[in-house]
Amino acid sequence: MTLRLLAFVALVAAIAAPAWAEPPVWVVKDADSEMVLFGSVHILPPGLDWRPTRLDVALARAEDVWFELPVGPVTDQDVGRLAAASGILPPDQSLFKLLPPDDSERLLRLARAYGADPANLARLEPWLAEVALAGAVFAKAGAETGHGVEAVLNASAPSGARRRALETPAEQIDLFDQTPMADQIASLHASLVDLEADPDGYINLVRAWMAGDPAVLDREALAPLRAASPTLFRRLVTERNARWTTDLDARLKGRGRTVVVVGVGHLIGPDGVPARLRALGYSVTGP
Repeated sequence: MTLRLLAFVALVAAIAAPAWAEPPVWVVKDADSEMVLFGSVHILPPGLDWRPTRLDVALARAEDVWFELPVGPVTDQDVGRLAAASGILPPDQSLFKLLPPDDSERLLRLARAYGADPANLARLEPWLAEVALAGAVFAKAGAETGHGVEAVLNASAPSGARRRALETPAEQIDLFDQTPMADQIASLHASLVDLEADPDGYINLVRAWMAGDPAVLDREALAPLRAASPTLFRRLVTERNARWTTDLDARLKGRGRTVVVVGVGHLIGPDGVPARLRALGYSVTGP
């Protein structure tokens, strides 16, 4: 999932979305609260016009802004430190020996194609190797977190709006690191096959995000992970959606205006956060 949901943005600069299109926004209301949910892509190349007017209006009036993680260099450093501490294989193991031969060969080919050091990848657990390969894809395309949705919106939100986070860096790293090895390998396999065999498939994901098309995003981004690793899908998507819905329900039981920015994969489909909030009785409008 890591590579599928992230690497597609490497091609976003080359995609011409329709002039009317915009990434998806949901509005959740009760009698005294309004919560705007925006589906994010965390890493983007520069120069992409993705900001919906409805989001900018909501952000200017927001009393609090929620992200998956705290946004800023401290969090980036914490994530890097925790990943390095937990995602390294024992000295007597190699990722290339851990994977089936076909996947070892795919990983080596892709590492060379995107400028990733095979010696470094050999030391990583499958989940961290998937993240590292995604990073190499972004670097080659000029995409980076500084141009991603969270960094841009955090910088432009009113200084008086309280920043809140749904998870800590340690919790997020544990989601990957505590996943059974077989499921990590299955996820890496799916990403390697996709990236090597059909790199142009990501264009459809980019168009879908820019056009606010949740059905295509669900079919192209989430469905493959459901099939490749149901356990990882449950850990990374279903269970987090449930926890976040509990937190956002508590916020909505108060009053005021809130903006919530999380990965777009958490907002789409019958198990997404908007659908869960609608099931709790809130008014939810959106794509």
